[in-house]
Amino acid sequence: MNAGRAVFSAGSTCIFFLALSASLAVSAAETFQILKPSAFSHHIERFNSMEPETVTNFIPNSRSFAWLRRNVPFFECPDRELEEIYYFRWWSFRKHIVWTTNGFVVTEFLFPMKHAGVFNTISCAAGFHLAEGRWLRNPRYLNDYTTFWLCGDAGKPQPHFHRYSSWFGSAAYDRYLVDGNGKFLTGLLDNFVSDHRAWESERGLTNGLFWQYDVWDGMESSISGSRTVKNVRPTINSYMFANARAIADIARLAGRSDTAKEFDQKASRLQRLSQQSLWNPDAKFYEVLRPDGRFSGAREEIGFIPWCFDLPAPGCETAWAQLLDPKGFKSPCGITTAERRHAGFRSHGCCKCEWDGPVWPFATSQTLWALGNLLRDYSQSVVSSHDYFDAFLAYVRCQHRDGKPFIGEYLDDTNCQWLRFKPERSFYYNHSSFADLLITGLVGLRPRADDSVEVHPLLPDHAWDWFCLDGVKYHGHNLAILWDAKGERYNQGPGLTVMADGKVIAHSDKLGKLTAKLP
Repeated sequence: MNAGRAVFSAGSTCIFFLALSASLAVSAAETFQILKPSAFSHHIERFNSMEPETVTNFIPNSRSFAWLRRNVPFFECPDRELEEIYYFRWWSFRKHIVWTTNGFVVTEFLFPMKHAGVFNTISCAAGFHLAEGRWLRNPRYLNDYTTFWLCGDAGKPQPHFHRYSSWFGSAAYDRYLVDGNGKFLTGLLDNFVSDHRAWESERGLTNGLFWQYDVWDGMESSISGSRTVKNVRPTINSYMFANARAIADIARLAGRSDTAKEFDQKASRLQRLSQQSLWNPDAKFYEVLRPDGRFSGAREEIGFIPWCFDLPAPGCETAWAQLLDPKGFKSPCGITTAERRHAGFRSHGCCKCEWDGPVWPFATSQTLWALGNLLRDYSQSVVSSHDYFDAFLAYVRCQHRDGKPFIGEYLDDTNCQWLRFKPERSFYYNHSSFADLLITGLVGLRPRADDSVEVHPLLPDHAWDWFCLDGVKYHGHNLAILWDAKGERYNQGPGLTVMADGKVIAHSDKLGKLTAKLP
């Protein structure tokens, strides 16, 4: 393909809009209602000076602040370390945006990897790439990236798309909840349907569940897993449930009721089977099921993943007590990938990507996502917003190395040192989420399909006196969400305020759930 022309693949709605880079300019004028972007440029200046720019993709360091100003929401809070990591994660995400002959892709590693496909792409964290990228103001990056995976190989999916389990369809629908572009999503409906059927053929069991090797969950050397045994795992079954539900929702957008009904039934059946088969009532946890029908006997962090998609039935919330237990998943350096009491904890040595206990940002991102859903969608008293805040802060504090912001592969659970540290693998590892967790979690913007704005912060009472998230592109509007306990910082009165296009659309004196109609 040649840059500058659109390529329509035969028999497919997949379209790559290959325009010159100049067409990517997005005006930042009038984007910000409260914050002044220049007040945060010092963060970017520091990041640019931390080490030599050994790999340069579409946006070099020299243009990084201008790009961030045009594309991402700006944020401030009293916790300067958290604020710094917010900008660092956007600055590092930008490094992974690559311009190719197939349009834009997002990479996991900056350096070439043997297990990657064309353009150094890896599908393992593609769901996180869509989650983070949905907040970019320019839709081009994710439009290209989505079509790249689904039909970028002459109208077919990339050959390495299914090398890893994925909630890709669900993530694509979640992106629609932010940008409201139903036309783009429904144009890919047949591709999502074909993709789901391919997974059923490749990993489906006769009982309706799905199997996976731990390594192709991106979670090798786990306590319960195997590179050769077809275990039934909470990961892939949660993902396939979410993907089926998303396809049903996309089909309804497209007016295809038969397809919606079919995939509603698939989602419902998989939800029921997962609950029946993967919930261990003795351990009070979702566990891996072995081919012989026995549970693995290990509580692992993947047992929290079903809550990422609201799969669990009410009554399973007791599992979350393990999050707070030092013999469970609570460590000085964050959430461990296996319970610390288990005999197999940290039993695989170091450092070959073990998932038998170390702290992985990939898994932490999933657990925080799941915890946010638990706190807002379930009635329970096991954990609180204070626990969410503590876990989020632990995640923030771990993202440093040698006194500088850093995101790598995984950490030791006791001394917080990054493991398997190699520059070609570990610098700016794009394998987790952060901005999306802050926006949807602490700040609490919960994207919806209708023309309403729902804000439900997980920030505990009295934790901060103020924060502001500004320049959020949502359903074609510019949002600002701000908390000002005393009303002295932002001049909008004390309390929680939501603004759209410069006008207040919702306000509450308290830090709690707010819902308002867009103008």
